[in-house]
Amino acid sequence: MKKSLLYIPLLSMLLLASCNEEVEPVDEEQDEQSTLAEEHAEESGTSENEQKIDVDAESQEEAETVEQAPLYELNPKTYSIQPIGEANPKVVLLTIDDAPDKRALDMAKTLKSLDAPAIFFVNGHFIATDEKKAILKEIYDMGFMIGNHTMTHPNLKTLSEEEQREEISALNDIVEEVTGERPVFFRAPFGANTDFSRALAIEEGMQLMNWSYGYDFDREYMTKEKIADVMVNTELLRNGSNLLMHDRDWTADALEDIVNGLRDKGYEFVEPKFIKGLVDQKEGE
Repeated sequence: MKKSLLYIPLLSMLLLASCNEEVEPVDEEQDEQSTLAEEHAEESGTSENEQKIDVDAESQEEAETVEQAPLYELNPKTYSIQPIGEANPKVVLLTIDDAPDKRALDMAKTLKSLDAPAIFFVNGHFIATDEKKAILKEIYDMGFMIGNHTMTHPNLKTLSEEEQREEISALNDIVEEVTGERPVFFRAPFGANTDFSRALAIEEGMQLMNWSYGYDFDREYMTKEKIADVMVNTELLRNGSNLLMHDRDWTADALEDIVNGLRDKGYEFVEPKFIKGLVDQKEGE
Protein backbone atom coordinates (compact mmCIF):
# COMPACT_ATOMS: atom_id res chain seq x y z
CA MET A 1 0.00 0.00 0.00
CA LYS A 2 2.79 2.38 0.87
CA LYS A 3 4.54 1.48 -2.38
CA SER A 4 1.38 2.33 -4.28
CA LEU A 5 1.19 5.70 -2.59
CA LEU A 6 4.77 6.39 -3.57
CA TYR A 7 4.02 5.57 -7.19
CA ILE A 8 1.24 8.17 -7.42
CA PRO A 9 3.46 11.31 -7.07
CA LEU A 10 6.01 9.72 -9.34
CA LEU A 11 3.39 9.02 -11.99
CA SER A 12 2.10 12.59 -11.75
CA MET A 13 5.57 13.98 -12.30
CA LEU A 14 6.03 11.76 -15.34
CA LEU A 15 2.71 12.95 -16.80
CA LEU A 16 3.62 16.61 -16.32
CA ALA A 17 6.96 16.07 -17.97
CA SER A 18 5.25 14.32 -20.85
CA CYS A 19 2.85 17.25 -21.34
CA ASN A 20 5.75 19.71 -21.41
CA GLU A 21 7.51 17.62 -24.06
CA GLU A 22 4.38 17.62 -26.24
CA VAL A 23 4.08 21.44 -26.16
CA GLU A 24 7.72 22.22 -26.89
CA PRO A 25 7.94 20.74 -30.43
CA VAL A 26 5.19 23.16 -31.65
CA ASP A 27 7.24 26.17 -30.58
CA GLU A 28 10.38 24.68 -32.08
CA GLU A 29 8.60 24.06 -35.38
CA GLN A 30 7.32 27.64 -35.50
CA ASP A 31 10.77 28.95 -34.68
CA GLU A 32 12.25 26.74 -37.40
CA GLN A 33 9.73 28.02 -39.98
CA SER A 34 10.47 31.63 -39.00
CA THR A 35 14.20 30.98 -39.24
CA LEU A 36 13.83 29.34 -42.66
CA ALA A 37 11.71 32.27 -43.88
CA GLU A 38 14.31 34.75 -42.67
CA GLU A 39 17.10 32.76 -44.30
CA HIS A 40 15.13 32.59 -47.57
CA ALA A 41 14.54 36.33 -47.47
CA GLU A 42 18.24 36.96 -46.83
CA GLU A 43 19.23 34.64 -49.69
CA SER A 44 16.82 36.32 -52.10
CA GLY A 45 17.76 39.77 -50.83
CA THR A 46 14.13 40.51 -50.01
CA SER A 47 13.04 41.66 -46.58
CA GLU A 48 9.58 41.19 -45.13
CA ASN A 49 8.83 44.87 -45.81
CA GLU A 50 10.04 44.54 -49.39
CA GLN A 51 7.83 41.51 -49.87
CA LYS A 52 4.87 43.56 -48.63
CA ILE A 53 5.76 46.36 -51.05
CA ASP A 54 5.84 43.84 -53.91
CA VAL A 55 2.39 42.59 -52.95
CA ASP A 56 1.09 46.16 -52.75
CA ALA A 57 2.57 46.91 -56.19
CA GLU A 58 0.93 43.84 -57.68
CA SER A 59 -2.42 44.86 -56.18
CA GLN A 60 -2.04 48.33 -57.65
CA GLU A 61 -1.23 46.91 -61.09
CA GLU A 62 -4.29 44.69 -60.91
CA ALA A 63 -6.43 47.68 -59.99
CA GLU A 64 -5.03 49.67 -62.91
CA THR A 65 -5.91 46.90 -65.36
CA VAL A 66 -9.56 47.14 -64.45
CA GLU A 67 -11.30 48.66 -67.46
CA GLN A 68 -12.08 52.32 -66.89
CA ALA A 69 -15.54 53.59 -67.75
CA PRO A 70 -15.59 55.62 -71.00
CA LEU A 71 -15.11 59.36 -70.58
CA TYR A 72 -16.12 60.47 -74.08
CA GLU A 73 -18.29 59.46 -77.01
CA LEU A 74 -18.47 60.34 -80.70
CA ASN A 75 -21.27 62.53 -81.96
CA PRO A 76 -22.75 60.28 -84.70
CA LYS A 77 -23.55 63.26 -86.93
CA THR A 78 -20.47 65.46 -86.59
CA TYR A 79 -17.94 62.88 -85.30
CA SER A 80 -16.78 65.37 -82.71
CA ILE A 81 -15.89 64.21 -79.19
CA GLN A 82 -18.47 64.70 -76.47
CA PRO A 83 -17.74 64.39 -72.74
CA ILE A 84 -19.65 61.89 -70.64
CA GLY A 85 -20.57 63.13 -67.20
CA GLU A 86 -17.97 65.47 -65.74
CA ALA A 87 -15.15 64.75 -68.22
CA ASN A 88 -13.26 67.81 -69.43
CA PRO A 89 -15.09 69.26 -72.48
CA LYS A 90 -12.10 71.31 -73.69
CA VAL A 91 -10.43 68.50 -75.59
CA VAL A 92 -9.50 67.50 -79.14
CA LEU A 93 -8.78 64.14 -80.74
CA LEU A 94 -5.60 63.69 -82.79
CA THR A 95 -5.71 61.27 -85.73
CA ILE A 96 -3.08 60.38 -88.34
CA ASP A 97 -4.20 58.81 -91.66
CA ASP A 98 -2.26 56.86 -94.32
CA ALA A 99 0.20 55.32 -91.89
CA PRO A 100 2.86 54.05 -91.91
CA ASP A 101 3.86 55.67 -95.21
CA LYS A 102 6.97 57.79 -94.65
CA ARG A 103 7.01 59.62 -91.33
CA ALA A 104 4.52 57.78 -89.10
CA LEU A 105 7.19 56.48 -86.73
CA ASP A 106 8.71 59.96 -86.41
CA MET A 107 5.24 61.34 -85.67
CA ALA A 108 4.63 58.68 -83.05
CA LYS A 109 7.93 59.47 -81.34
CA THR A 110 7.11 63.19 -81.35
CA LEU A 111 3.67 62.57 -79.85
CA LYS A 112 5.11 60.17 -77.28
CA SER A 113 7.70 62.72 -76.17
CA LEU A 114 4.88 65.27 -75.76
CA ASP A 115 2.58 62.80 -73.98
CA ALA A 116 -0.08 63.35 -76.63
CA PRO A 117 -2.27 60.32 -77.54
CA ALA A 118 -3.57 59.72 -81.06
CA ILE A 119 -5.09 57.16 -83.41
CA PHE A 120 -2.95 56.01 -86.35
CA PHE A 121 -5.22 54.92 -89.21
CA VAL A 122 -3.27 52.47 -91.37
CA ASN A 123 -3.51 51.35 -94.99
CA GLY A 124 -2.77 47.75 -95.88
CA HIS A 125 -0.46 48.60 -98.77
CA PHE A 126 1.82 50.43 -96.32
CA ILE A 127 2.34 47.30 -94.18
CA ALA A 128 3.09 44.83 -96.98
CA THR A 129 6.71 44.25 -95.89
CA ASP A 130 8.22 42.93 -92.69
CA GLU A 131 9.98 46.27 -92.21
CA LYS A 132 6.72 48.21 -92.34
CA LYS A 133 5.01 45.68 -90.09
CA ALA A 134 7.80 46.17 -87.56
CA ILE A 135 7.19 49.93 -87.71
CA LEU A 136 3.47 49.39 -87.13
CA LYS A 137 4.23 47.15 -84.15
CA GLU A 138 6.60 49.76 -82.72
CA ILE A 139 3.94 52.46 -82.99
CA TYR A 140 1.43 50.16 -81.30
CA ASP A 141 3.89 49.24 -78.55
CA MET A 142 4.39 52.93 -77.84
CA GLY A 143 0.76 53.00 -76.72
CA PHE A 144 -0.97 54.37 -79.80
CA MET A 145 -4.27 52.95 -81.02
CA ILE A 146 -4.33 51.55 -84.55
CA GLY A 147 -7.34 52.28 -86.75
CA ASN A 148 -8.54 50.75 -90.05
CA HIS A 149 -8.22 52.93 -93.18
CA THR A 150 -8.70 50.10 -95.75
CA MET A 151 -6.17 48.04 -97.65
CA THR A 152 -5.61 50.25 -100.70
CA HIS A 153 -7.37 53.56 -99.92
CA PRO A 154 -10.15 53.31 -102.54
CA ASN A 155 -13.42 55.16 -102.73
CA LEU A 156 -15.68 52.49 -101.26
CA LYS A 157 -18.64 53.78 -103.25
CA THR A 158 -17.00 52.47 -106.41
CA LEU A 159 -16.59 48.90 -105.07
CA SER A 160 -18.82 45.87 -104.80
CA GLU A 161 -19.77 44.59 -101.35
CA GLU A 162 -17.32 41.72 -101.70
CA GLU A 163 -14.52 44.14 -102.58
CA GLN A 164 -15.42 46.40 -99.66
CA ARG A 165 -15.25 43.44 -97.28
CA GLU A 166 -11.81 42.56 -98.57
CA GLU A 167 -10.64 46.16 -98.13
CA ILE A 168 -11.85 46.33 -94.54
CA SER A 169 -11.86 42.87 -92.98
CA ALA A 170 -8.56 41.75 -94.53
CA LEU A 171 -6.80 44.75 -93.00
CA ASN A 172 -8.23 43.95 -89.58
CA ASP A 173 -6.72 40.47 -89.91
CA ILE A 174 -3.29 41.87 -90.75
CA VAL A 175 -3.34 44.43 -87.93
CA GLU A 176 -4.35 41.72 -85.48
CA GLU A 177 -1.56 39.48 -86.75
CA VAL A 178 1.01 42.24 -86.22
CA THR A 179 -0.22 43.80 -82.97
CA GLY A 180 -2.40 41.12 -81.41
CA GLU A 181 -5.41 43.45 -81.42
CA ARG A 182 -8.05 44.20 -84.04
CA PRO A 183 -8.85 47.86 -84.81
CA VAL A 184 -11.83 49.36 -83.01
CA PHE A 185 -12.08 52.49 -85.21
CA PHE A 186 -12.75 52.64 -88.96
CA ARG A 187 -12.28 55.66 -91.20
CA ALA A 188 -13.30 55.36 -94.84
CA PRO A 189 -10.99 57.00 -97.41
CA PHE A 190 -12.32 60.42 -98.38
CA GLY A 191 -14.98 59.95 -95.69
CA ALA A 192 -17.00 58.04 -98.31
CA ASN A 193 -18.93 55.31 -96.49
CA THR A 194 -21.61 53.07 -97.96
CA ASP A 195 -24.49 51.32 -96.26
CA PHE A 196 -22.47 48.12 -96.53
CA SER A 197 -19.28 49.59 -95.04
CA ARG A 198 -21.26 51.00 -92.12
CA ALA A 199 -22.86 47.63 -91.44
CA LEU A 200 -19.53 45.83 -91.84
CA ALA A 201 -17.83 48.18 -89.39
CA ILE A 202 -20.48 47.32 -86.81
CA GLU A 203 -20.12 43.62 -87.63
CA GLU A 204 -16.37 43.93 -87.05
CA GLY A 205 -16.90 45.74 -83.75
CA MET A 206 -15.55 49.06 -85.01
CA GLN A 207 -16.65 52.61 -84.36
CA LEU A 208 -17.19 54.68 -87.51
CA MET A 209 -14.89 57.70 -87.61
CA ASN A 210 -14.87 60.83 -89.73
CA TRP A 211 -13.35 64.22 -88.82
CA SER A 212 -14.05 67.83 -87.90
CA TYR A 213 -11.34 69.45 -90.01
CA GLY A 214 -8.05 68.79 -91.76
CA TYR A 215 -5.86 70.73 -94.19
CA ASP A 216 -2.59 68.96 -94.92
CA PHE A 217 -3.91 67.41 -98.16
CA ASP A 218 -4.55 70.91 -99.53
CA ARG A 219 -1.61 72.24 -101.58
CA GLU A 220 -1.94 75.65 -99.89
CA TYR A 221 -0.93 74.11 -96.54
CA MET A 222 1.90 71.81 -97.59
CA THR A 223 4.57 73.57 -95.51
CA LYS A 224 5.46 73.23 -91.85
CA GLU A 225 4.54 76.83 -91.06
CA LYS A 226 1.23 76.86 -92.95
CA ILE A 227 -0.13 73.61 -91.57
CA ALA A 228 0.96 74.41 -88.01
CA ASP A 229 -0.81 77.77 -88.17
CA VAL A 230 -4.10 76.61 -89.65
CA MET A 231 -4.47 73.52 -87.43
CA VAL A 232 -4.24 75.69 -84.31
CA ASN A 233 -5.88 78.90 -85.46
CA THR A 234 -8.69 77.75 -87.75
CA GLU A 235 -12.14 79.05 -86.89
CA LEU A 236 -13.29 75.41 -86.97
CA LEU A 237 -11.38 74.58 -83.80
CA ARG A 238 -13.72 74.09 -80.87
CA ASN A 239 -14.30 71.78 -77.92
CA GLY A 240 -14.31 68.18 -79.11
CA SER A 241 -12.81 68.78 -82.54
CA ASN A 242 -11.69 65.62 -84.34
CA LEU A 243 -8.43 66.62 -86.05
CA LEU A 244 -7.47 64.94 -89.32
CA MET A 245 -3.78 64.78 -90.22
CA HIS A 246 -1.74 62.56 -92.53
CA ASP A 247 1.61 60.82 -92.66
CA ARG A 248 3.25 63.66 -94.60
CA ASP A 249 6.62 65.40 -94.29
CA TRP A 250 5.16 68.86 -93.65
CA THR A 251 2.74 67.57 -91.03
CA ALA A 252 5.43 65.54 -89.29
CA ASP A 253 7.68 68.60 -89.17
CA ALA A 254 4.86 70.74 -87.76
CA LEU A 255 3.45 68.23 -85.29
CA GLU A 256 5.24 69.52 -82.19
CA ASP A 257 4.12 73.08 -82.94
CA ILE A 258 0.54 71.88 -83.47
CA VAL A 259 0.45 70.01 -80.15
CA ASN A 260 2.03 72.87 -78.21
CA GLY A 261 -0.18 75.44 -79.94
CA LEU A 262 -3.33 73.57 -78.98
CA ARG A 263 -2.13 73.20 -75.40
CA ASP A 264 -1.39 76.91 -75.26
CA LYS A 265 -5.06 77.45 -76.07
CA GLY A 266 -6.05 75.26 -73.15
CA TYR A 267 -6.92 72.07 -75.01
CA GLU A 268 -6.20 68.59 -73.72
CA PHE A 269 -5.98 65.49 -75.89
CA VAL A 270 -8.47 62.65 -75.72
CA GLU A 271 -7.07 59.21 -74.98
CA PRO A 272 -8.81 57.09 -77.67
CA LYS A 273 -9.25 54.08 -75.38
CA PHE A 274 -11.60 56.19 -73.24
CA ILE A 275 -14.00 56.82 -76.13
CA LYS A 276 -17.23 54.90 -75.80
CA GLY A 277 -17.37 52.01 -78.26
CA LEU A 278 -20.08 50.17 -80.11
CA VAL A 279 -20.38 47.45 -77.47
CA ASP A 280 -20.96 50.05 -74.77
CA GLN A 281 -23.59 51.79 -76.89
CA LYS A 282 -25.49 48.57 -77.53
CA GLU A 283 -25.49 47.69 -73.85
CA GLY A 284 -26.78 51.15 -72.99
CA GLU A 285 -29.73 50.98 -75.40
